[in-house]
Amino acid sequence: MREIQGYLAEAYGTDVSPDLISTVTDGVLAEVTAWQGRPLDPVYPVVFFDALRVKIREEAVVRNKAVYLALGIRRDGTREILGLWIETTEGAKFWMKVFNDLKIRGVNDILIAVTDGLSGMPAALETVFPRTTLQTCIVHLIRNSLDYASWKDRKMLAKALRPIYAAANAEAAEAALDAFADGEWGRKFPTVVAAWRRAWAQVIPFFAFPPEIRRVIYTTNAIESVNAQLRKIIKTRGHFPTDDAANKLIWLALRNITADWGRAARDWKQAMNQFAILYHDRFTRPQA
Repeated sequence: MREIQGYLAEAYGTDVSPDLISTVTDGVLAEVTAWQGRPLDPVYPVVFFDALRVKIREEAVVRNKAVYLALGIRRDGTREILGLWIETTEGAKFWMKVFNDLKIRGVNDILIAVTDGLSGMPAALETVFPRTTLQTCIVHLIRNSLDYASWKDRKMLAKALRPIYAAANAEAAEAALDAFADGEWGRKFPTVVAAWRRAWAQVIPFFAFPPEIRRVIYTTNAIESVNAQLRKIIKTRGHFPTDDAANKLIWLALRNITADWGRAARDWKQAMNQFAILYHDRFTRPQA
């Protein structure tokens, strides 16, 4: 109750009594449940997955839990949050639950899933959506690489990495990574080389796509922006008494954040044409 009261005061400047919140809170939970179970589109060209951490009381102990969000781009380029899931630990079992939930709600195909090394996802995705391409977020990989460097080295390290992710194809990218590893910056930061090599299986799909699609999947900024706005709301709340309390507040915030999501993503028309060429009927077949 206190979390919702605080959210309403912050987001709308409205002071609502605890009694009124108590009256409507069950209705909010019903709406959250309906939203979580609503039918989804049969095909999403791109789905971004990301997580943020929240504190939730469970069995008299405050635990750190992750709130996982899925942001889908529809075939017309508009965005929607497909769902949110709260879990203490991630892994293949958890992601199986998420992907099967999406499938039960009508998702038959995801062309590209973009994420940042979430544990257990590759195996679960291969089982439920075997034709989906799993792509690591290139921007996340670059940022993680720069974390190894001091401020004075970051600009030059970023410049040295650029030939890898800007390569025309996977072979050229691998040659650029080898050149980086053998060069000044690779010798200075072998941990960066190791990080790129560990993620390489999820990096190289990027190079099979034309520039129009690369621009769409290059970064998870769209979902990161959502999470950044959620963190501003959550950070002043301390901890949540239950998972349901966290679900209610996050859903109210998401409803506000996504209220103006009626327009297509930038440059979507060019990407849409490339999706139609590359994926044929997986992208163009009529909606059910």
